[in-house]
Amino acid sequence: MKETKAWSLNGFLGLLLFIAGAGIGIYLLIQQIISLGIIMVVFGFIFVSTITVVQPNEASVITFFGSYLGTIRKSGLWLIVPFSSRKKISLRVRNFNSAKLKVNDIEGNPIEIASVVVFKVVDTYKALFEVDNYDKFVEIQSETALRHVASKYPYDRYEEDGYSLRGNADEVAAELSQELQERLAVAGVEVIESRLTHLAYSTEIASAMLQRQQASAILSARHKIVEGAVGMVQMAITQLEAEGLKLDEEKKAAMINNLLVAIVSDRSASPVINTGTLY
Repeated sequence: MKETKAWSLNGFLGLLLFIAGAGIGIYLLIQQIISLGIIMVVFGFIFVSTITVVQPNEASVITFFGSYLGTIRKSGLWLIVPFSSRKKISLRVRNFNSAKLKVNDIEGNPIEIASVVVFKVVDTYKALFEVDNYDKFVEIQSETALRHVASKYPYDRYEEDGYSLRGNADEVAAELSQELQERLAVAGVEVIESRLTHLAYSTEIASAMLQRQQASAILSARHKIVEGAVGMVQMAITQLEAEGLKLDEEKKAAMINNLLVAIVSDRSASPVINTGTLY
């Protein structure tokens, strides 16, 4: 079943019927018409008991002796079926902040991860009758989905291809939202957004992974420097030959060696001046 609209009338009509019934009943009691007067008073109180107030962004779920009659979403004062019960449920947008979970990424590295889920109830029938407690259901399913998504990707990707939790936060958040929506649809909940709020290596491997990141950054920087140095040497040789300066293989090798050492070295080059031989 899904949510349906409940039968309802303007609640002020119920107040009017209560006043009329109670007034007539009191008048009949004064006139010593006891039985009819009691009946009218009872009818008046029955009408006032069927009045319910619905606040903005709130819904009232109506049941009648265990049967679902429908839901009132429109705010205001309403008259409903007598002897029915109503359960209020909020339709406001809410946040759920998960605790910091300790999970293993796809490479087996222990990481700490947490997320925030923005959601709201869109089907009151499912939220109340399909699950025992939809707030608790959202909490448990959110943490389960977060664990599942976190275990599908590495914390960081050192190659250029593929996704990682740190480098592709938007893609990971989109996949988390999609999986959450599939899990929470049974509870009548719509996931508006989900985002990672915390992502870090666990303390026992944090220092080792930091060294790995530093080493990877140094290697990447060196790779770029070597690529640039080779290009500069090729450009220098091409320009010298274009200007008519011919270099033999030995001089080319010496110049390439000197230029590469000067460019690639992480320290300033110290020039050596050849002044000739002293006699």
